[in-house]
Amino acid sequence: MAVLTEEIRNRIRAEFPNYPNKRAVTLPALHMVHEAFRAVSPDAMREIAELLELHPSEVADTMSFYGFFRTPDRPMGRQRVWVCRSLSCMLRGGEELLAGLCDRLHMHVGQTTPDGQVTLEFAECLGACEQAPCVLVNDECHGNQTEESVLEQIKKK
Repeated sequence: MAVLTEEIRNRIRAEFPNYPNKRAVTLPALHMVHEAFRAVSPDAMREIAELLELHPSEVADTMSFYGFFRTPDRPMGRQRVWVCRSLSCMLRGGEELLAGLCDRLHMHVGQTTPDGQVTLEFAECLGACEQAPCVLVNDECHGNQTEESVLEQIKKK
């Protein structure tokens, strides 16, 4: 039984004209599947490989190279919170912010809350050093953050 819906398959196929070859669609395809399922299963990797005319190991290699893809045994929460730990953010309380969020959410970095709502991770740099400490909540960057402001951002979503 197929894992990928026809809609996802069509979205992947729609990317073909935007790239020089099908292999180049590997990363966008992984993002589409990850967004839809909050993880990428081995079956999904095989189906992506079939669409792109690749060996499944080539898709797996791409997926394993990037740390932001999750597998079914560790799915991503409904919201993903990245706390920047670059030098600028560390000097302005980023490490304390990350530790405080771990305490408040009763979890460790890299985990997802038991209710599946929040995955807490660190980022090496979010590129907004002038607003340190920074946090990325899903795709939105927020600067000058505190534990309370991050928790408020999570509640808004």
